[in-house]
Amino acid sequence: MARILASDGVALHAEAHGTGLPVLFSCPLNTTCENWRPQVDPLVARGFRVVLWDFRGHGRSDAPDDPAAYSMEQVVDDLGRVLDWAAPAAPAVLGGLSFGGLASLHFALRAPARVRGLLLIDSGPGFKNPEAQERWEAGVEKTASFLERKGMQAFVESRAAATTIGSRPELPAAQAALRAIVAQQPVGLAHFGRRVAALAPPVIDELASIRIPALVIVGEHDAAYQRPAQVMQARLPLAESVTIPGAGHIVNIEAAEAFNTAVLRFLERLRAGEA
Repeated sequence: MARILASDGVALHAEAHGTGLPVLFSCPLNTTCENWRPQVDPLVARGFRVVLWDFRGHGRSDAPDDPAAYSMEQVVDDLGRVLDWAAPAAPAVLGGLSFGGLASLHFALRAPARVRGLLLIDSGPGFKNPEAQERWEAGVEKTASFLERKGMQAFVESRAAATTIGSRPELPAAQAALRAIVAQQPVGLAHFGRRVAALAPPVIDELASIRIPALVIVGEHDAAYQRPAQVMQARLPLAESVTIPGAGHIVNIEAAEAFNTAVLRFLERLRAGEA
């Protein structure tokens, strides 16, 4: 584990496991890198270096009180600094679920030479339609206000559980993710939601320029992300897609075995130069 200093001095939690082709996972909004724990051992066993990290305001990273410390540009820079630490010598595969996928796309547009592949999981390229963007911002504000008023325990006991720990809360991995989510500070998550997630620029019109192999994964029952997954698969020049049966939004926990199988198939083809 490490504490990586961002350009503004914020300390970011990061950890790396194994050796080989680096695969960096970015978490969904309001969750922590513990959400990715089910992927560590299976990928390390197949010869990949798994890198986990927490966004600023999340998990074990610093949560600045100043709202000005939060922006999409800063988050992309933060991701680059984690890569500098974990994978300085070779391009990495970037994986992200929900907001983590959008952050990965933004980084790929900024520094394509540093990205070997993309895993875009129950994610989307942002909102081009103004009304859809307004609805998204309103939803983010509602969540941020809820966190500030009622705290983390109430948050994971609300309907938000389906988009943070998944539809199978009895699973040990879901319980571990829940404990890490509850341990967070609401102020950082609220700032991140309002200043980063709500205002993140869409990348729909730039997808065609991302000539990087990509695997688009979506859970069968994640209705909100079926259409975004189709858009990314159609517009990214080197994309393929997989639907995980029986899974919802947190597909990597809900259906970890099927998810890991799909990811490893893609990664091994990528490593062999076939993707």
